[in-house]
Amino acid sequence: MDRQLPVDFGSLFERHRRELHVHCYRMLGTLDDADDLVQETFLKAWRKRKSNLGPETIRPWLYRIATNACLDALKRRPSRIMPWHLGAPVVDGTQPVGSSPELPWLQPYPDRWLPADERLVARQTIEIAFLAAIHMLPPRQRAVLILRDVLDWSATDAADVLRTSVAAANSALQRARTTMKAHHATTADGTATARSAEERAVLVQFIEAWERSDAAAIAALLREDARWSMPPAPLWHGSREAIVAAIRAALDPVSRAHVGQMRQVALDGANRQPACAIYLRSGGDERYRAFGINVLRIVDGKIAEVTAFLDPRLFPAFGMPSSMYA
Repeated sequence: MDRQLPVDFGSLFERHRRELHVHCYRMLGTLDDADDLVQETFLKAWRKRKSNLGPETIRPWLYRIATNACLDALKRRPSRIMPWHLGAPVVDGTQPVGSSPELPWLQPYPDRWLPADERLVARQTIEIAFLAAIHMLPPRQRAVLILRDVLDWSATDAADVLRTSVAAANSALQRARTTMKAHHATTADGTATARSAEERAVLVQFIEAWERSDAAAIAALLREDARWSMPPAPLWHGSREAIVAAIRAALDPVSRAHVGQMRQVALDGANRQPACAIYLRSGGDERYRAFGINVLRIVDGKIAEVTAFLDPRLFPAFGMPSSMYA
């Protein structure tokens, strides 16, 4: 006969809420979807609370419920994309960027929501580039890669979660690893370490250069092959030359690309990468308004990538106000 879980089942679940939220975010790519699926996991777990489980087995049980809930959700929801999934980079940096909010864009993840134990969320398994790559995988390949290479589950346990054979799970894993390598994204990336003092210094210089409207100073921080994207804008830039042309146009008050005065504020981080909040003041507005979240990837002291998530709805998740006075 199944035995009742301890009366403090709620506290046992809450102990794993943050890591389950990250798991659902990896699978689905947005904060709202992760919220929904964690709640669904909790409800399903509560309804099955008479299962023969104890405190030592509740974690894998919750992951099993969450993974299958995510797979069910992905039957109804599209995989998340980034601008570089849509085509080649734009060479003309002065071209209007436009906006395609109807597309299923990936979202950034606030570091302040991550589990305190960094071993549960290694940087190379949460960075934007890694998330963008795993969302190129079919859902079941995505799930098995996360279970095996991110969570370090055994082949037997992963196959059990996915209700398939060990051979089928291993085959899916090999196909997933091949795709990830093609996108230069693996869980064994030794260059992905905790944010350094050097990275923080580069972020400060980046913010200060924007404050001065100093395109040359921003250019000096960029790698020659830097990538810059601005979802929901569907285009992206793949070179320092194109990026700097776009920056100069954005900073020029007479340019059609100029949207107003910008202010940027450093954040705790996003996806274990340096990040800052972008505020914009236009016309005669006395306030700077929430505009987007910049997430930087820094390699050898230079900015290799900037992803500007131009969505003011992200600001509450990062603990930032919707506006500030000049």
